[in-house]
Amino acid sequence: MTNDNYSGVTTGTVATACSLAALDAILDMPDIACVKVETPKKTLDIIIDECKLISPFKAYAVAHKNPYNDPDVTVDLAIIATVELLDEKALDSRIVISGGKGVGLVTKPGLQIPVGDYAINPVPRKMIVKNLEDNIPEGKSARVTISIPEGEEIAKKTMNPKLGIVGGISILGTTGIARSMSSDAYKNSIVKQLDVAIASNITDLVFVPGNIGEKLALKQLNVTKEQIVQTGNYVGFMFEEAEKRGINKFTFFGHMGKLIKVAGGIFNTKHAVADGRREIMVTHAALCGVDRDDLQRLFDSKTTDDMMSILEELDVSVEVSNSIANAIHERCMQRFDLDLNVILVDMEGNYLNDNGKIIADK
Repeated sequence: MTNDNYSGVTTGTVATACSLAALDAILDMPDIACVKVETPKKTLDIIIDECKLISPFKAYAVAHKNPYNDPDVTVDLAIIATVELLDEKALDSRIVISGGKGVGLVTKPGLQIPVGDYAINPVPRKMIVKNLEDNIPEGKSARVTISIPEGEEIAKKTMNPKLGIVGGISILGTTGIARSMSSDAYKNSIVKQLDVAIASNITDLVFVPGNIGEKLALKQLNVTKEQIVQTGNYVGFMFEEAEKRGINKFTFFGHMGKLIKVAGGIFNTKHAVADGRREIMVTHAALCGVDRDDLQRLFDSKTTDDMMSILEELDVSVEVSNSIANAIHERCMQRFDLDLNVILVDMEGNYLNDNGKIIADK
């Protein structure tokens, strides 16, 4: 395994290790409690939890994805590879890779894997082939099936359902090594929403910060889940990627507490990166004529909901919300040349600004 707390291995690496161990069991190789896996970066030692011969030409192996310093939902998952040797002519190619229980099936276009195939990404597939091909006896071919018993349940915590990957998780990895708090991995997962939408000819997209924004959008707007794109904290990244793909007009919908940051030019909305909510709110309230004492009350408030309550009391909440929505639009036009329809809501989904176009109100 990797030797620090800040990196681990990908599901693709574990699946490859299990495939290699299962093949070794068929070939009666010694010491299959640990196998060496060649990844695109380096060779790793992967511990195998269990390896069993089912028949003279079939075996399975199990390994777990060990914990590392990252909130990765696939940590501790058991990954199983079953390998069966067949006559070379029995399969279309020397190594055929498929998914079993808990590995998702692709149902929408726009991903790296075609519709109807299992969500085992290209690099893991190449790793399995590279690590197994020299060990397969002459005249034989291998059928490799990857299964993840808890995959279907874990998939609910991932982007897979939004991307049209059903029945389980994806087997991922581009280097074989999972880095702690990898923003690149997260960005790669969320940007796929755009590719799926484009490939499915979905229009009138609604960008939201996350799950809460999605639920509120589905409640308030006449849209489907397929039209909703989650940005996470990476608003700027997702807007840039949308622009690259020719998506230059969409609705930006969400809670005031998240979207207000964009009005201040903050395009990564993670709290640890930048906040500025009260400063932005106070600025726009001042522009709308709120006096100094009430501006101080706003500045001393703990949440944007508290600030909105004060603005409602002063009967300027809509005016201030409109000002903030305009600022969000202008910031995005300056940076990305995007024509956004901005809709700000509270935690109940109530509209705060009235200068946004509501999508066919329910």
